[in-house]
Amino acid sequence: MSIRLELYRIFDKVAKCQSFSKAANELYMTQPAVSQAIMQLEHELDIRLFTRTPKGVNLTNEGKMLFEYTNSAISLLDTGEKRIKETKNLQAGELKIGVSDTISRYYLLPYLERFHNDYPNIKLKIINRTTDELCNLLKLGEIDIGICNLPITDDSLKIQKCKDIQDIFVFGEKYKYLISTVITYDELLKYPLIFLDNRSKSRQYVEDYLFSKGIKINPEIELGSHDLLLEFAKIGLGIACVVKEFSKEYLLAGTLYEINLVENIPKRNIGICSLKGVSLSPASEKFVDYLLV
Repeated sequence: MSIRLELYRIFDKVAKCQSFSKAANELYMTQPAVSQAIMQLEHELDIRLFTRTPKGVNLTNEGKMLFEYTNSAISLLDTGEKRIKETKNLQAGELKIGVSDTISRYYLLPYLERFHNDYPNIKLKIINRTTDELCNLLKLGEIDIGICNLPITDDSLKIQKCKDIQDIFVFGEKYKYLISTVITYDELLKYPLIFLDNRSKSRQYVEDYLFSKGIKINPEIELGSHDLLLEFAKIGLGIACVVKEFSKEYLLAGTLYEINLVENIPKRNIGICSLKGVSLSPASEKFVDYLLV
């Protein structure tokens, strides 16, 4: 079929040029090679496609019929090739990113803004889900990359770390007397604790670490967003477990204060997840480059 496709391309060009020599020049071929290709196509179809004249060639009735189809087909192929080149050059395409609400707001936004400004013709599709849900969407092919809380244990995924983050405990004015106190995890349990709900990867990480220290938490309040953790701690409803990098606005403004722990929770990471064995699109590769710089 690939050989016949090339013959049709040559036929299409000769039909448009109405000349073997002009077609040969435009195709960067020799005139005998063009003539031979047309003879081969006529032989395979068992029909004459051109009438040779001293001034060039004219399509036969059967040639005109074939040209209607080959011209449309070649035009579609040329358009397809053009679109592929545009995609490779980031002049067109789509980028589907899966990310949690918190990471989206506190980490991803400036990268999205920069990418959109640099490549305005790339359509961005952002899907907000939990880490576990994002992993499933990757496997279903519904997103190109996921920006997730680590650690993730899944052999089907390629994971690239892109940012370190630190889990901390914060309090508002009600507990300001703790500001110069160093607290153990056992002592922390004496206060009302505010955590994300137990489906959160962030909650699971902190909970697992504390359990390894013999500490089992029983939060008084469980919430669905990082913003609410900050606000609930701010009005004195308890001590909240938050991500330090995502709480800087409150900490710098002095509306929340960080607990001084005897031993800090080990840092963890935000990572870029993609499906192993599946090549990223040019837009996805470029966006990953932005995150890893």
